[in-house]
Amino acid sequence: MEKRMRTMLEAGRECWAYRDLLFNLVARDLKTRYKNSFLGVIWSWLNPLLMMLVFTFVFKVMRGQGMANFHIFVLSGLLPWNYFSGALLGGIRSLVGNASLIKKVYFPREILPASLVLSSLVNFLIALPVLFGLAFFSGVHLTAWVLLLPLPILVETIFTLGIVLLLSTLEVFYRDVHMIMDVVTLAWFFLTPIFYDLHQLPATPIFTLFGRPVTAARLVMWLNPMASIINTYQDLIYRGYPTALDFLARTAATSVLVFLVGYGIFLKYRGRFGEEL
Repeated sequence: MEKRMRTMLEAGRECWAYRDLLFNLVARDLKTRYKNSFLGVIWSWLNPLLMMLVFTFVFKVMRGQGMANFHIFVLSGLLPWNYFSGALLGGIRSLVGNASLIKKVYFPREILPASLVLSSLVNFLIALPVLFGLAFFSGVHLTAWVLLLPLPILVETIFTLGIVLLLSTLEVFYRDVHMIMDVVTLAWFFLTPIFYDLHQLPATPIFTLFGRPVTAARLVMWLNPMASIINTYQDLIYRGYPTALDFLARTAATSVLVFLVGYGIFLKYRGRFGEEL
């Protein structure tokens, strides 16, 4: 374990030495994303807004859901989910898609998946002001708790980077990983409280663990780190107060563990990337 941690620290220092390359790759991805696009950056605002309108119509108008400012609730969960899913699905093929670059030039290979995660993060941050503005005009008063938003953003970034490092490694050896994850991500979306309130799940305990009742909401947050992360965004933006910061702390620990495992596997196999690609 000590040797593995030392290897990670050395790899981290090497990545820092190549930070200019990381910055250029992030800039390249953002330029590519908006190149020859009529709407450009505006699409970063319109896309989640259009999805929000669809969910609001389906779950509030057609089903008659009575939650006030349901559109803000949906958007406060949809934006961070788009960040996660975009980074995940794009990052998986970051190594395979840059095979020629990997074979020609030496640089820390982890910069490629990291650049995809960071470019998705920038895209997310660009869209956040639209959420704040819409909340203001909808009468949703942002409280001082919104200042804690960097916490779930950091936790989500660490978790996402760990997953992407792991899956991009697997994609090098098994080229159908991205196709499997397309389906998994869709299922993951519906299992995450984006268009439904986690606290509206049945409060009846499903079972008892160590003398403590376990409800459906608690089970979802245990098994799905993104549920806890999304719930925190909705707490800080929509509800105006935290309801489960303890779960965010546990999710932060889980995210660090996922990152260490993902990065450890990445470092173990990165020497074989050239021959496999």
